[in-house]
Amino acid sequence: MAKIKPPLSDLPIKTADKGFYNGFSLDVTVTSKLAVGGLVLWAVAFPEQAGGVLGGLNTFILANFASWYIYVMAFFVVVCLALAVWPAAGKLRLGHDDERPEFDNFSWFSMMFGAGIGVGMLTWAVAEPIYHFRNNPEVIQGLADGESMNNFMNAYKYSYLHWGFSAWSSYAITGLALAFFAYRRGLPLTIRSSLTPLFGSALSGPLGHLVDIVAVIATVLGVAQTLGFGVEQFVAGMSKIGIGDWLVTAEGNASPAGIVVALVVIMGASTLSALSGVGKGIKWLSNINMGLSIFLLAFLMIFGSTWFGMQALFMGMIDYLIALPKMLFTVYHADGTETGDALSGWQGAWTVFYWAWWVAFAPFVGLFLARISRGRTIREFVLGAMIVPSIMCFVWFSFAGGTAIDMELSGVADGAIFASTDGAKIFTMTGLMLGDVLGWGMAVIIVILLMTYLVTSADSAVLIVNTINAAGDEGPKARPHIIFWGVTLGLVVAALLLVGGLTAIQTAMVIGALPFSVVMLLMCFSLFKAIYRDGLRARHGVTSITVELPPAE
Repeated sequence: MAKIKPPLSDLPIKTADKGFYNGFSLDVTVTSKLAVGGLVLWAVAFPEQAGGVLGGLNTFILANFASWYIYVMAFFVVVCLALAVWPAAGKLRLGHDDERPEFDNFSWFSMMFGAGIGVGMLTWAVAEPIYHFRNNPEVIQGLADGESMNNFMNAYKYSYLHWGFSAWSSYAITGLALAFFAYRRGLPLTIRSSLTPLFGSALSGPLGHLVDIVAVIATVLGVAQTLGFGVEQFVAGMSKIGIGDWLVTAEGNASPAGIVVALVVIMGASTLSALSGVGKGIKWLSNINMGLSIFLLAFLMIFGSTWFGMQALFMGMIDYLIALPKMLFTVYHADGTETGDALSGWQGAWTVFYWAWWVAFAPFVGLFLARISRGRTIREFVLGAMIVPSIMCFVWFSFAGGTAIDMELSGVADGAIFASTDGAKIFTMTGLMLGDVLGWGMAVIIVILLMTYLVTSADSAVLIVNTINAAGDEGPKARPHIIFWGVTLGLVVAALLLVGGLTAIQTAMVIGALPFSVVMLLMCFSLFKAIYRDGLRARHGVTSITVELPPAE
């Protein structure tokens, strides 16, 4: 039998040793900047051409890779559950066996939730159940009636599908792979390190550079998608509280001036927060937005449609869990029939879009989760990062969306929530609940909460991009580049919003996510191989933990 060797614990990545790029990988940083900068310049200089090319690529991907997105996301859910129940994996700690977590559970969940999905909650907790209440696969197939009680649970089954275990499993896979190889192997906290069991030291060169570049581009486009939704809602909120009608167009969407003002405020604050680091600004903001989120959720649970919310939460979760295996693996194909084409169109616009969004968000959220999860066991990490945030999403959707659906069914809203833009739906709902004066006060709270979520997501993303570019180093030398990426991220959102609206951002994000989905699939095989090999090493007395304990504080 071949001798069992210790795992790879050294992955040198060439970085500049002087100048502006001191400490950064020139191959990754410069190439990423050129790619993202080129996209911005192209979109601004040739908007029609850019829109046509991006639209054509998007159509091609949705037509040919929809099945890939469906099946690969289903695989991530299965892998997470397998790692949690596999005894050899679940008990392993992300670090030394006697290490303990750096952050307490409340701060851990707050940072994880705020960076991962917080912004989307304020837009989609009301907008998505309302949409699926009107139309979903059951309605398309004639099995339920839109806007009726027999479609109520279907609205939640599909909302939970998109915001539940699938979304968080993609984050958990990426975060776990990064944390495992950084805190047990001592490898750089960057994307390429997670593939070392498959490709070894070859990742020090061009192959590793390519992996990290793909991750940076996916991160920028994924966060741009989130910020795009957030900017639209932030502008709607500022208009609601009376800052200025010039912020929105006659159709209720953000005006060019509103987009620019919102991005200057959001990206300015996020860049300042990013400069303070994870342990200060981001942690502080995350705790604030968790507190405000609890306040808003408590308000909806007490003063909203409590009974509707309880039904949506418990009955919706049961329906979701029963239907999950089928929903995870069902692919609708356009077959030339009205029903088949409608089902395929719905899945492309919702499920495939969401799967691409979560994949594009995964390098950012995953690396951030790894950064804040040292010392936790694999089982604790997987269950904590996959199940707890999913349940929080379910609670939000049930009470926020349930209240909106009840108000429309009872006639209180009289179609007003249906008619509002996605970002304005929550303001319309709370305004109808509270009246003009108290509704204005609640709108202010929601705008502040949205601001903290947007800043948390943006500043976390900036730090993560710089960490990848700096070969896993989070040192203070990244400060000039934090400012650069803060400005660049704002420009990406502004350019795509101004030339093509949210559709342009969605298109770019779906395209950018595809190559990183391949990287994530490889991460799964890499993790299984590493854990299996560690078991063999343990039986032969070969150590598999090659990283030093962190210094005591």
